[in-house]
Amino acid sequence: MRYERLIARRYLLSKKDLKFVSIISAISIAGVTIGVAALIVVLSVFNGFGSLVSSILINFDPHLRIESTVPLDSIGYSPMLEYISHQPHVKACSPFVGGKALIVSRNVNRVVNIRGLETSKIPFVSGLSEKLILGSVDLNEKQKNGIVLGLVLADRLGVVIGDTISIISPSGAELAAMQFALPIIRRFQVVGIYESNNKDYDGFYAFTNLTSAQSLFGRTNRIDGIDIRFGHIDNAEHMRNEFKKKYGNTFRYLTWYDLHRELFTVMQIERWCAYIVLCLIIAVASFNLLGSLTMTVIEKRRDIGILKSMGASNKSLKKIFGLQGLFVGIVGTIAGSVIGLLIVYLQERYHLIALDTTVYIIPAMPVEVHFMDIVVIAAAAIGLCSLASRFPAKRAANLDPVKAIRWE
Repeated sequence: MRYERLIARRYLLSKKDLKFVSIISAISIAGVTIGVAALIVVLSVFNGFGSLVSSILINFDPHLRIESTVPLDSIGYSPMLEYISHQPHVKACSPFVGGKALIVSRNVNRVVNIRGLETSKIPFVSGLSEKLILGSVDLNEKQKNGIVLGLVLADRLGVVIGDTISIISPSGAELAAMQFALPIIRRFQVVGIYESNNKDYDGFYAFTNLTSAQSLFGRTNRIDGIDIRFGHIDNAEHMRNEFKKKYGNTFRYLTWYDLHRELFTVMQIERWCAYIVLCLIIAVASFNLLGSLTMTVIEKRRDIGILKSMGASNKSLKKIFGLQGLFVGIVGTIAGSVIGLLIVYLQERYHLIALDTTVYIIPAMPVEVHFMDIVVIAAAAIGLCSLASRFPAKRAANLDPVKAIRWE
């Protein structure tokens, strides 16, 4: 063992002298431990909620959506569909038509998003079939005016399977307002009700087949874009770039992340804010460490003077006090990681913090540990403690050995 490490350990762990300093060092280790444990637990909760939200959205949305800036006719999109469907990694693709319309049922009306898809492709490009709780998504051509509603929307409208609703299209509304034409009104029969666990979808989205949507919005033989699902979601970004190279900026290419960019951005900002705030706990502990090391330098002036007179270099003295800061950071990080991971395990296994299942879709607060989070937390804790030891180390190295020995 090099003498720098030996002296650093004796200064930090000595029980005979500097009892007050040792107490401050212990408080510093405790502060780092609490900060690391809190960071692991909080970031694990953010990860858990993030994964839950992502799974809900990904399981319902397409992996990639290509939207045209102008409606495409059948001549324009048929070759494109053929090309996309034969690309590697593409599981399925379907043209879609979408827009806002007014649903009227009895005395209740709601403005919702109507989306039309090819009936045969719905199970492959959307999670609608998997989220269905009543009825079916069999919107075949013989039943052109079938529609699938979200559970919240069906409840607001007061409809069940087999009921008929009216939908008023905004297409041609200007002419209808001037009494030059009649508004486009179509009657639909409710054939299915789904629950996606996303109230934005369940309350504001309805699905029908492509032909019915084209008729409702006055877009015969035209589509608004193409929904695509891949064998694996990680292929979305790569294939987006490939399609963009081929078709240029005529289209908008939206991955599953782009479709909910605002939500994911807010979640990321909240995550970083929590990380920065909780790092302040470690910062406070590092200030305590700075104080304890500074007091050690003052108390050990004679020892430092003797070491320098015996030939110890400034680099060695800096290393002695730097190792003390590093030791506090490592011990606090290890202890905090063990405590934090233990709390996460207990929450995952025994649901220490339960949630009301009548309000939430999960029985307990979700947690998920990411290895990189632990690495970043450990780097922050050890880095702050090492940084706190630089000032005392520099002060020790700058001591004049003659004055230090003379006045002791």
